[in-house]
Amino acid sequence: MEFTKLPKTYEEQAEIWKSRGLIVKNEERTLHYLKNISYYRLSAYALPFQQTKDKFNDGTSFDDILNLYLFDRELRLIVFNAIERIEVAVRSIMIYQLSHKYGSHWQDNERIFSAPYNRRDTRTGEYYTINVFEEIQSIIRHTSREKHPETFIKHYNGTYTKPKNPPSWMCMEVFTLGQLSKLYNGLRHNDDKVNIANHFGLHFNVFKSWLHTLTYVRNICGHHGRLWNREIAIEPLWLKKPKLNWLDSKFDGSTNRTFYSICMMKYLLQTVNANHHIKQHLNELIAKYPSVPIQFMGIPSEEASKKIVDWQNEALWK
Repeated sequence: MEFTKLPKTYEEQAEIWKSRGLIVKNEERTLHYLKNISYYRLSAYALPFQQTKDKFNDGTSFDDILNLYLFDRELRLIVFNAIERIEVAVRSIMIYQLSHKYGSHWQDNERIFSAPYNRRDTRTGEYYTINVFEEIQSIIRHTSREKHPETFIKHYNGTYTKPKNPPSWMCMEVFTLGQLSKLYNGLRHNDDKVNIANHFGLHFNVFKSWLHTLTYVRNICGHHGRLWNREIAIEPLWLKKPKLNWLDSKFDGSTNRTFYSICMMKYLLQTVNANHHIKQHLNELIAKYPSVPIQFMGIPSEEASKKIVDWQNEALWK
């Protein structure tokens, strides 16, 4: 089918929603947000208020849609802040553990990384090569050759002639969470993975899975994507044998929703920053937007009554 829809003016966009039953109390305010957020982006937040497609539930106003959008925006900021703390800690522990075992320039030691292997692209069917060591070296080379490198990289290159690359504690500072996740996954020896994961109270396979998921969630936040009722495409493993405070078994099975990812962050923050106020921030956010249906975040509810389970009294959140 050929796409034939034409672009609409802001006024026409507002009229479409009004024709579908949306209450617009302040036309000028509505047009302001359509101009500065966009109809398409806001339309994703309109869907929960349409039990029937293209027909708003009785009493739904533009403020309901806007509040949901603002809730999601502020949720992303809370999540992004938590992941930042975790990312810095993961980088620090990886550098410390591997430096003390393999030396300051362990990132240049090809023997501690898995050998290159081929992987099949599920979309195209073609095979491509995964070479973690070469990817690491490529990132470092790119950083060193930048027109305006980080000050510490510039200092090293201007002061030392060898080794060619700066030490790991400099190189790793420029790695993203996704690159750190790949590096961890590419370590050849499981005991190296175990030593790093133990610091966070996790089995190394669970830690690997969580890093992958948190990278995905961080990218959603970084690109201002919808998080509130997101189905997490990179589904993390369920933590079966926690060493720290965790969730009751009734929460099992909801690992592909946003709330489980937030629980992962809270678990890691017990080690990284026990005084982090993520629970307080969540409570304040929920209180600020009481009309937002938070169950779509993936917080379990009782089967019969649909009442949301009291997550705040779980050991993890107390």
